[in-house]
Amino acid sequence: MHIPSSLLVVSALSSMTNAFDLKAYSNNAITAFERAVPAFAKRSGGTTCPTVWNSIAGDLTKMFLDPTNGQCNDDARAAIRAAFHDCGSWDKSQGSTGGCDGSLILSKRADGTPDELNRPENKGLADIAGKLLAVQQKWNTGGNKVSVADVIQFAGSVAIVTCPGGPRVQTYVGRIDSPKGAPDGRLPDVRASGASLFQLFQDKGFSAVDLAALLGAHSTSKQFFVDQATSGQSQDSTPGLWDVKYYGETLNPPAGVFVFPSDTNLAKDPSVGPEFKGFVNNAGKWNGKFADAMLRLSLLGVPGGTNNLIDCTNSVPKGTQNKRDIRAAPINDRVR
Repeated sequence: MHIPSSLLVVSALSSMTNAFDLKAYSNNAITAFERAVPAFAKRSGGTTCPTVWNSIAGDLTKMFLDPTNGQCNDDARAAIRAAFHDCGSWDKSQGSTGGCDGSLILSKRADGTPDELNRPENKGLADIAGKLLAVQQKWNTGGNKVSVADVIQFAGSVAIVTCPGGPRVQTYVGRIDSPKGAPDGRLPDVRASGASLFQLFQDKGFSAVDLAALLGAHSTSKQFFVDQATSGQSQDSTPGLWDVKYYGETLNPPAGVFVFPSDTNLAKDPSVGPEFKGFVNNAGKWNGKFADAMLRLSLLGVPGGTNNLIDCTNSVPKGTQNKRDIRAAPINDRVR
């Protein structure tokens, strides 16, 4: 297996070519003004989110946005996958260790080569790992405390909202990095049975509806290694958009859509399947359930949960409803 200041605005130039709609223009003007006024960062434990995360959000949005179509790109897809893979090796037996600790990028073998990044389940993540490490090294200076673990999770949140329709997941910083590799065999196998996958996620504290919701991140994914003959195929017909087509198209795949065997198995599982089917054509329900499950995923293994972390959700750009919203927005607003 392999996620939001608002970007909504109507271009004044493009509006000249259409009939002038005063009400629509006024509403969008108000939205643009609200975007232009920096929001106060939320607090957790009386601590304000460091402003460095606004700068990091700008760098990441530039990295994740395809300017040709206003949709999210392959780096965004990889960042969402990386956010899951850094945390997803955790289970209840590990307590307040492991999990979201940056080991996906930082762990090394005895010979100095990458540990987790060289594991088969993490194939294809080395490129985004290098880019995220560069972001961390750029901003972890001048008194700023920016951990690799935080950059991975923060990048996942920014990537999700860069995909039009993506929800703004509550996002915290303050994790402690660890170079110790995560245990083997704790991430999902793309060919595993539905029952074994559900048990794997139950061991991490997730329910059937949580698992079904997290699977929806495949709305923006592409496969490159499961089947080399169809490398690059997406898991639904709109991989640049955050939508619920994935659910219906997993059940009835159109031409050109690649369905993971594990997704088919879970869609048919007696526990997960009904929850999976409940998200078909129900974006509102899915986004809420996904955001809740993704928040809890981002805290796996973190000692004290949110108690020792800082809420930086307001540094994550707000989401957009469709690609036209992004393409119409001023470039500074897209990367704010």
